Amino acid sequence: MTKPERDAGNPLAGLKEAERASGKKGMPPVHLWNPPFCGDIDMRIAQDGLWYYLNSPIGRKPLMKLFASVLRHDEDGKYYLVTPVEKCGIRVDDAPFVAIRMSVEGKGRDQSITFETNTDDIVTIDATHPMRVAVEAGTEGLKPYVLVRGRLEALVSRALFYDLVALGTVEGDWFGVWSAGRFWPMQRAAEIGAVA
Repeated sequence: MTKPERDAGNPLAGLKEAERASGKKGMPPVHLWNPPFCGDIDMRIAQDGLWYYLNSPIGRKPLMKLFASVLRHDEDGKYYLVTPVEKCGIRVDDAPFVAIRMSVEGKGRDQSITFETNTDDIVTIDATHPMRVAVEAGTEGLKPYVLVRGRLEALVSRALFYDLVALGTVEGDWFGVWSAGRFWPMQRAAEIGAVA
């Protein structure tokens, strides 16, 4: 049996090839790959950032990080695992990543806020990694997100959200935080009571 015959029917057959392509040089260039769509697989990223395959949690972090390295969020709004030879759809409950640690350098307008995600990505809120704040449906609570790469965002965990609010200040009509020389609005100042 040839390798293509062995790989037929295995939706993740190109994962090892993608791993080799990434090497030690950074993330694989998934944005450049245009393989055929192979269908959806039973993989899901839960709101808490835990990955599931066939309803079983993926407990090995290196495997989760490997999958995350070939994750892409396309213009159609769907999430895919993409390798040079296949593209498989997966489900994402909210954001594919969760910001689990935060560090702050400087103070006030000179501060920079940096997050570490559950997949060990390090991102500073800046022009390349903007922060946006959404209103959670049904609760009116705020949910901040930071762009990690491509269209892939990290949801700022609830505990870090409170730390983020503690760094906030009012600028004009808005309450928000400063990072990397820019003010990032979170909520209108008149509505601050709804932050918690």
